[in-house]
Amino acid sequence: MKLARIGAPGAEKPAAFLTADTYIDLSDVVTDFDEAFFGGGGLDRIRPLIVERAEAGHIRQLGGERIGAPIARPHQIICVGLNYSDHAAETGQAVPEEPILFTKSPNTVIGPNDDVRIPRGSTKPDWEVELGIVIGARTRYLDSPEQARDHIAGWVVVNDVSERAFQLERGGQWLKGKSAETFNPVGPWLVTQDEVPDVLDLGMRLDVNGVRRQDGSSSTMIFDPYFIVHYISQFLVLEPGDLINTGTPPGVGMGFRPPIWLQPGDVMELEIDRLGSQRQKVLAPR
Repeated sequence: MKLARIGAPGAEKPAAFLTADTYIDLSDVVTDFDEAFFGGGGLDRIRPLIVERAEAGHIRQLGGERIGAPIARPHQIICVGLNYSDHAAETGQAVPEEPILFTKSPNTVIGPNDDVRIPRGSTKPDWEVELGIVIGARTRYLDSPEQARDHIAGWVVVNDVSERAFQLERGGQWLKGKSAETFNPVGPWLVTQDEVPDVLDLGMRLDVNGVRRQDGSSSTMIFDPYFIVHYISQFLVLEPGDLINTGTPPGVGMGFRPPIWLQPGDVMELEIDRLGSQRQKVLAPR
């Protein structure tokens, strides 16, 4: 299934996409793709309904409707730093022995094609295409990475937008450089696990103003998604609908010599195989 939320910000309605521009409306049976939905067996409940409605011809055209983030605001966003061996190399840092974890404010989540706004005082805004994990069941003290499969609702495309000066030059946690408003575009879809034969064989790309900057693969992840969920569950409880950003391949702005930073008017376009694409315009601070 490819689940999405369609409509104006704050008024999105749940849907399931059949193609890139056709969908099944689920708003009469699903309130939202949120903790209650995922924790209450929602995925299993809507699967036959989507097939039934598609066979009956209850299919809508997307047209010019806005696509929001495919999940409601999560309780928490957990991020994994330096999780690609080639990205660690470009930043001049050692490959970590354990996942580097940090948090990102949940109110950074926006739709896949919404504008990204540079924060006040920013000098080094940057991009990061990432594979996101959406948690599908309450998760604590898992016994093994294999057990994590039953706790994952699906996968999403994420742009983990970052402000490097805030992140690396202002002391303390990375949270400051990760949590400006609009800094976490998600979507267009939540793609369930059955739609992705091998999550460690997905091409990942990001262009800025039509120039390819990132061109990597999930195959170079140091810690795979199942290990990550298992690992995090040893330290904290993950709730249904929570989001994990799993790190980025090489090609971020800070990795160039000299570095390349986002500017107002820039356009970011990114995609991950099987998971869809995003497009954001960069806006000046306000």
